[in-house]
Amino acid sequence: MENFGTNAALITAVLMNYFNGIYTGDVPLLRSVFHQEAIVGFDINGETHFKTVNQYLEGVKNRKSPQELGEEFKMKILSLEIINNTAVAKVQVPIFEYNYYDLLSLIVVDGKWVISNKLATKVN
Repeated sequence: MENFGTNAALITAVLMNYFNGIYTGDVPLLRSVFHQEAIVGFDINGETHFKTVNQYLEGVKNRKSPQELGEEFKMKILSLEIINNTAVAKVQVPIFEYNYYDLLSLIVVDGKWVISNKLATKVN
């Protein structure tokens, strides 16, 4: 197993790109942090929705970004667990007057950490 500190730093960089991609609406940056077969699941007000990563990115492309709307950047990493070449990150993504919590599964593919699954829920 790689050094925990090294992996934590690499994963943190992926998560910061994830946050920055969401905040600025940078679809190519967001695409770079997801595996091309990633699935995105949402629990919004008790309703479950699933999207492919391409469907999710299309939604990001077709909306105004939090940055364009003048929102303050408040996204943060709440926890990170790493086991071998897999990890789970719990992050907070407060955007669009909502308080989202995401559980992100990450895995090493071709020597690079990528998000393989995103589960999101809205808490207000």
